[in-house]
Amino acid sequence: MPLIRRPQSGRQQIIAAIDTADPARAAALCRALAPEVGLLKIGLELFVAAGPAAVRDAAARAPVFLDLKFHDIPNTVAGAVRSAAALGPAMLTIHAAGGAPMVQAARRAAEEAGGADRPAILAVTVLTSLDAATLAATGVAGGPAQQVLRLARVALENGADGLVCSPQEVSRLRDAFGDEPMLVVPGIRPAGSPAGDQARTATPAEALAAGADWLVLGRPLTGAADPAAAARAVAAELPR
Repeated sequence: MPLIRRPQSGRQQIIAAIDTADPARAAALCRALAPEVGLLKIGLELFVAAGPAAVRDAAARAPVFLDLKFHDIPNTVAGAVRSAAALGPAMLTIHAAGGAPMVQAARRAAEEAGGADRPAILAVTVLTSLDAATLAATGVAGGPAQQVLRLARVALENGADGLVCSPQEVSRLRDAFGDEPMLVVPGIRPAGSPAGDQARTATPAEALAAGADWLVLGRPLTGAADPAAAARAVAAELPR
């Protein structure tokens, strides 16, 4: 699959997070949601339970966002990226906190594995479950916004194609880095939905207005009685 391009509008901007440890449920969710969204996200929970087969099965239905957040020494991350690229994801994630050499190694490995068809490398800045107090307890001063900008600069200057960030940092990132970086934004909650364990959230319309490219939705879709209908309802509210 060629390096993924930005979505135009509507359902293509939605990434459905298939967060379950049950392969049968994951398969059912992929079947229901693939026609209604732009990408299917496979994260740690499903990957640990079902392995590469889960990625291949999802990729047969829609482009895949492989969200395993690689964070290790550069050589290990490079090997993981090469292995991941063989599964055919459109996007994969690394942690920007791994530093410049790790980001560079990930980008080189993606190019070696896929060339023009390589997956996009997205750097995770600050997890949406973290707030200023939690960051301070780990020794990070200045709060999430400052740390996101620090890590974003490291990632983008060393080969990342884009970033994963919370809705609250989208406009700051656009101001700092312009339109070029792809921005994938979790912590999306339709109006009236509970925040769950996300500390920094926004509605789909708010995130897009700030400059998001893709919106990651998990429980608002997968926890609905009719996931496909829930996805269509979100898409109907997006600008066209």
